Amino acid sequence: MNATPRAPRAWLTIHEASDLIGVSPATLRRWTEAGDLEAFVTPGGHRRFARSSILGMLPSARPRRRRLNELGETPDRVVRQYRRELADRSTSHSWVQDLPDAEREAFREPGRQILAGVLGFLDAPTPEEGETSLSGALNAAAHYGAMARARAIDTDGVTDTFLQFRLPFLHELSRIADRRRLRTDEAVDLILAASRVFDRLLLALLRGHRDVTSGPVALQ
Repeated sequence: MNATPRAPRAWLTIHEASDLIGVSPATLRRWTEAGDLEAFVTPGGHRRFARSSILGMLPSARPRRRRLNELGETPDRVVRQYRRELADRSTSHSWVQDLPDAEREAFREPGRQILAGVLGFLDAPTPEEGETSLSGALNAAAHYGAMARARAIDTDGVTDTFLQFRLPFLHELSRIADRRRLRTDEAVDLILAASRVFDRLLLALLRGHRDVTSGPVALQ
């Protein structure tokens, strides 16, 4: 049984806020010092940002991006097409292919959670619900990175594998844009939204790879 996704936290660290809107921590500090963004400082001297304030920094002048469902696409259909595309493109050898069957399946589970989170984000009716859908995917990406580190897979190896899975998904979205005859700005918004999500997932994966604690990581 899948666990219910946890609601996003109301207060963010500077690195979480940075990942959320794709700007550097230095930029967030500059905005705070200029009075453009509110933050409070903990007794330990760390900034905390309200999620609502961070999301409010995102541009909102453009029309809302249409959900997958509004485009006549279901998550199940996208998954089927994505897996077909992935199989057609799987020409380069990956360290995952060298794993025993049980361990390879263990890596597939967070992969499925990541894919479900991305689709949930793209199909969410509100940004808040999108973040709720994505929270589980970010945790899964961090766990994937920790599992890879436990298998002595270096940063280049785990990044290359992530990018191999990212490209077919973005290609499938471009096919959706063509199939549904989206305007250029709508197609760009769809691809950019997914690209930003994958950027955040890659950061989470690399953070999990970097921050893994000593001792074995469970291959769930």
